[in-house]
Amino acid sequence: MDTESTYSGYSHYSGHSKKAHRQGSRDRHKSPRSKDGSRSEKSVTIQTPPAEPLLGNDASRTEDVQDDNWGETTTAITGTSEHSISQEDIARISKDLEDSVGLDCKRYLGLTVAAVLGLLVFLTPIAFILLPQILWRDDLEPCGTVCEGLFISVAFKLLILLIGTWALFFRQPKADMPRVFVFRALLLVLIFLFVFSYWLFYGVRILDSKDTNYQGIVQYAVSLVDALLFIHYLAIVLLELRQLQPMFTLKVVRSTDGESRYYSLGHLSIQRAALVVLENYYRDFTVYNPTLLMASKSRAAKHMAGLKVYNVDGPVNNAASQSRAMITAAARRRDSSHNELYYEEADHDRRVKKRRARLVVAVEEAFTHIKRLQAEEQQKAPGEVMDPREAAQAIFPSMARALQKYLRTTQQQHYHSMESILQHLSFCITNNMTPKAFLERYMSPGPTLQYDRDRWFSKQWTLVSEEAVTSGLKDGGVFVLKCLDFSLVINVKKIPFIKLSEEFIDPKSHKFVLRLQSETSV
Repeated sequence: MDTESTYSGYSHYSGHSKKAHRQGSRDRHKSPRSKDGSRSEKSVTIQTPPAEPLLGNDASRTEDVQDDNWGETTTAITGTSEHSISQEDIARISKDLEDSVGLDCKRYLGLTVAAVLGLLVFLTPIAFILLPQILWRDDLEPCGTVCEGLFISVAFKLLILLIGTWALFFRQPKADMPRVFVFRALLLVLIFLFVFSYWLFYGVRILDSKDTNYQGIVQYAVSLVDALLFIHYLAIVLLELRQLQPMFTLKVVRSTDGESRYYSLGHLSIQRAALVVLENYYRDFTVYNPTLLMASKSRAAKHMAGLKVYNVDGPVNNAASQSRAMITAAARRRDSSHNELYYEEADHDRRVKKRRARLVVAVEEAFTHIKRLQAEEQQKAPGEVMDPREAAQAIFPSMARALQKYLRTTQQQHYHSMESILQHLSFCITNNMTPKAFLERYMSPGPTLQYDRDRWFSKQWTLVSEEAVTSGLKDGGVFVLKCLDFSLVINVKKIPFIKLSEEFIDPKSHKFVLRLQSETSV
């Protein structure tokens, strides 16, 4: 009897989840056509490196749907799955593949150009010194100790330049930008023109005339290395130091639930500011939970579904009159709807508190059982000691039902699989953590990075801006970061100029004299 009720409850919950999933997929398919149609020419895309596991299409989400009844059934899992794909999905997938191929080519092309230019820069001073020795060695004037000292200077300067270039430029890319980084491109052009001019002068004045002053040739190579060191210092100023001083305050608002954060940034382009916002979003914002929004939509639909319109004038179908009647009836019911909302929230809070208390008690009892097992294992032989994974599997059934009911009540069940809970439980057992430390992850929604990567990581973000994404931040600017389910609206405000004044206080003004009377009333 219990097994039949369990499976009947599971089939009812699966049908409800599939309806909600199909409704969410229809909303996601409709939203891009309604929002991006007028501003498609203003939008650019930020993509992550394709070597990492990504989650960006509906097919992968359908495959990753887990059984939410892991707390009720542990012997068998039954259910049905439906897979469908439309022409719109095929077109979107093909467009994503084309965009990813184009971005990969652009990234590798940029890396190739930078690597070739860097190799040319480091080989140029060495070539300046070696070419005269190879081509007209017998005609060169002896240089002696001066040239040897210059050789050591060039060697150490090139070593310093190599280390600085590696630290500044050779970093793993965090994202694919939609446009080039202006300052980095300008630096590459500057270095190319600089090296080209040196080679031009070297070919005209030294190679053609076969200059015999070898000390002057070595000095010429040393001057090239010195100039490259100054260009590297300029790159540090433009790429790293210029953006450190905060100049703008960015307000980031999530479009679905209105959660907001504030960030202070320096002089950055719009695309680099968008990248900083996304890095902070995964750390600071709570994980996006669409089921909470679906609950509010279902509440509003339930209120509207209770309204019926009767046409007393005849069978004439008048849609405008019916819509006005619906609006009028909804306005009349508005006075009593806040009471329904109040009692629904109060009942929800009561159920959350009740199930939280049951969960806390169940987890404390399970951890008490763990301590008892640890005391017993200390008396066993070393080969019979239970590892943390086995201990977690042993105590998990005692808390599974209470944890599942609590996660369902707080709409968090789709973020925690049974495997992830077992891993977290074994981690807490290994590090001798308390029940409160174990429950901290489930008591309230945490930041996005706290959950499994395949459940929160988005394949691509689209940057929508009226200004060019390579332009700098400006006061009053607005740009939007859009992903599949929601968008982040960013408002830019300049930090105001603050004027401080000083007021001098005379130290003598704080002195006072306390006089005590010797006479008393007695």
